[in-house]
Amino acid sequence: MRGVCRNFGYLFVLIVLFVLCQAGLARAAQSTADVVADSAMKEKLRQEIVGTELQYPGEEEEYVIGYGDILSVSVYGEGDMAASLAHAAGRGEGEGAGGDALRRPGTGVEVRIDGRISLQHIGDVNVVGMTLTQLADYLKKLYSTVFTDPIVTVTLVQSNSRRYTVMGQVANPGIFFLDYPITLVQAVARSGGFTEWANHEITVVRQGDGLHKGKGQQKKKLEFDYDDFLKGKDLEKNIYIHSGDIVIVH
Repeated sequence: MRGVCRNFGYLFVLIVLFVLCQAGLARAAQSTADVVADSAMKEKLRQEIVGTELQYPGEEEEYVIGYGDILSVSVYGEGDMAASLAHAAGRGEGEGAGGDALRRPGTGVEVRIDGRISLQHIGDVNVVGMTLTQLADYLKKLYSTVFTDPIVTVTLVQSNSRRYTVMGQVANPGIFFLDYPITLVQAVARSGGFTEWANHEITVVRQGDGLHKGKGQQKKKLEFDYDDFLKGKDLEKNIYIHSGDIVIVH
């Protein structure tokens, strides 16, 4: 009889622990209130995160979100927060034969031409100019009006905002995605290399710092001679391409 009581006691303790664990899990996923954050609150919290001067794509260390980018936004335990998934037709750059080939868009939420994305519970959010980390911090504050202590993850699915142009005496001129660091010589090679009429002289035109074109910013030009480069001269002119660069091959 004593053994039966002891076993019953163990069973009772296990049941109590199970109930407490379930209550804790339910509390963690519980929604405080499905309250949509208004525009004033969004802007106030956004400025607390990034300040009044936003960073724009250029030479930054961390990726800066731009127009056309596709992002994944999720809240732990609640899943993907995209109001609608990006499903546009293939995105390509050079219309016709030039530029990059058409590529299928990634699955996620697209940054529209107005710089916003649409998310569940909180509606439209302005994201252009933010880094991924800043956006995650910003969305955590916004989703705190909906969920208890949310864990927000923001991932870049596809970069569509960084592009550069190659034109002139190359086999495949057009507009190209800047998906990874690429030098001037590599950019020419990516566009098919020189045509038989090229004199191997290249001009790079750079407007300000990427997408941020404020007053007083002037275009910068670099002259590059490929034949001199092959001879080991002016190697430092084989610069890295920036978003918005125009490469003219003569």
